[in-house]
Amino acid sequence: MYKVAVFVGSLRADSMNLKLAKALEALGKGAFDFRFIQMSDVPMYNEDLWENPPAGVTRLKKDIEGADAVLFVTPEYNRSIPAVIKNAIDWGTRPYGKNSWTGKSAAIAGASPGAVGTAVAQSHLRSIVSTIGLSLLNTPELYFSFKPDAIDANGNVSNEDTRAFLKKFMDAFEAGVKKFREGAVSA
Repeated sequence: MYKVAVFVGSLRADSMNLKLAKALEALGKGAFDFRFIQMSDVPMYNEDLWENPPAGVTRLKKDIEGADAVLFVTPEYNRSIPAVIKNAIDWGTRPYGKNSWTGKSAAIAGASPGAVGTAVAQSHLRSIVSTIGLSLLNTPELYFSFKPDAIDANGNVSNEDTRAFLKKFMDAFEAGVKKFREGAVSA
């Protein structure tokens, strides 16, 4: 079973992206051990804080380092990613020479009530992720146009077509993680 560090870009308790992440967790059961990463206590990046790193930062870096793969589930804020995701990325790449992201596979998903379902935010996140040492799963892409009754708070998907669509994403993620891990071991 692969350990997956899950970064949900909305801190809201009733977040549609958290619901999507929980649905993906349920659909990946048996292949993945999802670990939802806490980011609410991680301060905004400040180089000066490395003199005495906050507990939230050291925990964040350990959580990333302990994972086999990373899943970003992000909303779209003003045609970009939420600050909490960018902040986690910045802390994870620092201090210089101690990049916690390196050598892991990753995927991106996102939910929005709009028709394009976080496509612009995901494009922005892809450009960032490509520079931090993650091996990004490029297909299939998951831009989820969220409807209020699509997924409940426990991650149960109400529609069979939606469940099949999300399962296809998780199957591809599993295959991508497996291929990357096997390649990393044989290298």
